[in-house]
Amino acid sequence: MEMSGTNSAADPAKPAPKDMSHHFSDVTKARVPSKMKEFYKFFQIPNIGQLAGGLPNPQLFPFDTLEAQTAKPDRWTPSPNYRSEHDKTDGAPPSRSSAAASHVVVPHDDPTSDPRKKIDLATALQYGQADGYPPLLSFIRQFARDCLHPNVPYQGGPEVVFSVGATDGMAKVLEVFTNVWVEGKHDPRDRPGLLSEVFMYTNVLAQAQPRGVQVVPVEMDAEGMAPHGPGSLEDVLANWDDSKGKRPHLLYTVTMGHNPTGGVLSLERRREIYAICSKYDVVIVEDDPYWYLQFPSAEVEEAKARNLPVPEPKPANTLEKKSGYAYLDSLVPSFLNIDVDGRVVRLDTFSKTVAPGCRMGWLTGAPDVIERVLRVSEASTQQPSGFAQVVIAQTIMGPQPEAAARTFALLPFGSRSTFSGWQMDGWVRWLAGLRGQYERRMVRMCRALEEGAYQLKQSTPLRKADADWGVITKTRLYDFRWPRGGMFVWVRLRFETHPLWQAAGSKGGAVDGTTLATALMIFLTRRPFLVLVSPGLMFSATPEIRARRGWAYFRLCFAAESEENVGACSRRFGDGVQRFWRIKSVHDLEAILEEAKGLHHADVTGAAGMGNLGTWRGC
Repeated sequence: MEMSGTNSAADPAKPAPKDMSHHFSDVTKARVPSKMKEFYKFFQIPNIGQLAGGLPNPQLFPFDTLEAQTAKPDRWTPSPNYRSEHDKTDGAPPSRSSAAASHVVVPHDDPTSDPRKKIDLATALQYGQADGYPPLLSFIRQFARDCLHPNVPYQGGPEVVFSVGATDGMAKVLEVFTNVWVEGKHDPRDRPGLLSEVFMYTNVLAQAQPRGVQVVPVEMDAEGMAPHGPGSLEDVLANWDDSKGKRPHLLYTVTMGHNPTGGVLSLERRREIYAICSKYDVVIVEDDPYWYLQFPSAEVEEAKARNLPVPEPKPANTLEKKSGYAYLDSLVPSFLNIDVDGRVVRLDTFSKTVAPGCRMGWLTGAPDVIERVLRVSEASTQQPSGFAQVVIAQTIMGPQPEAAARTFALLPFGSRSTFSGWQMDGWVRWLAGLRGQYERRMVRMCRALEEGAYQLKQSTPLRKADADWGVITKTRLYDFRWPRGGMFVWVRLRFETHPLWQAAGSKGGAVDGTTLATALMIFLTRRPFLVLVSPGLMFSATPEIRARRGWAYFRLCFAAESEENVGACSRRFGDGVQRFWRIKSVHDLEAILEEAKGLHHADVTGAAGMGNLGTWRGC
């Protein structure tokens, strides 16, 4: 891969990134550049006669243009970058821009010679370099280096390579850094490990386990991974037992809007974790699909809702160099901005900023590491779909090339909306507007959840003389922390206060947390509640954590439902929990569980009026 672009000159004042090749898998070390891909640099020579590559003729592609009505970047109203006690967050739906859309046309051919500016179907739908479509790759590279991570402290700065979404990116990271280990075939002491929080994104478990990679849980608090203390990162690494496998050299974490807990790792905490990883030579895989969803209102609104002192606002980013965009500079920065060693690989995605069906993302990291990821892409997925890349490129890059302008001129007058791309300013404005949308939904959900957290019961006096008196008991059914970022509220159910907690079952055994959690999840899908949640069991890093405490949590998503419906679904959740706590018969509880045995996925998700506050896949 040829490294080129802005700010690429080595800064002698900065250290070179350390060599991480000793962590590469055997297959990764054996990979060589694709011989066919090496030919592609010659394809750019003007007027070259193409007799080398097995490329279909672009004139025979069945698409003359690709057109779409796309949103303007100011469609959604941003929320304030810094929240104070006096700011108002009423959750009212923001007004949409009166000029809601722009017409985008991707032409078949663009005469532009610069591949970083050439946006057309002839190039986008053709075979190309595995690192990504050159115009969009150039834009994202600039965005990553100059806007998201302007403080990367090693020489030359980071490189980027496209992926087919963050899941594909993680699969390639595992391919680069881990060997396949098979129980009964390989020495247990050679088993690779992956450090992660005790609660983690469940899809990574599905990726790691078939490779024989053991997930090593690290304790966490409301903010995220714990650097020190019992079960912390330092504790796990310092006291590693080599008989259990190799001491893990790979750490996976979602640091901004953690999935599922909603925490945001502060810059101070990042420095602590990074120092430990540097000490024990651990590569940090930072998966941050929610980085742009950091909610300054959460801490303030939580304090106001609970009659607590409102904390003073503190800047999240105290690093010297800024992007120049107030919104971006208000966010907690990535690990990359303190990555002196070049041991951070960051996963980004368009799934949450554009649409999941794009199947597009990118990895950012030290050039030598990204080059190895590129080698994996060359022999597997290659670059993402040309259709998705070219539409996004045309939407956000602008201005439109002359070829597109000529096509646009032939359109009927009524179809001609403002015809220019978002450019960098528009892309950042779009992200800020999305944050505003999701932050308002978060506030709606949390306010509704506050209303249903307690159950009040009034006892009847036993003596006639006490008829004018009553005793009211207040039982907390669940608690939660307003999420500082992401798309989820992590709710801890107080199942130990349920009337049937540890009651004897009809078939022996006691009613435990897993039983109550499973029954409640099914109970909530019944009328009149009709809400679907994700059980904490599915996010537990190990079976031991699942059995010990995973059952106590539900993850609620405030992103999937409409803004108006988020509050209603959250209140139905609270009502359902209240009603579930009134079940006092073991027979009734077991009937719910029996019903669940015959319940198919389609029966639940197809129910009319079902509110989706969680998904069965744990996305």
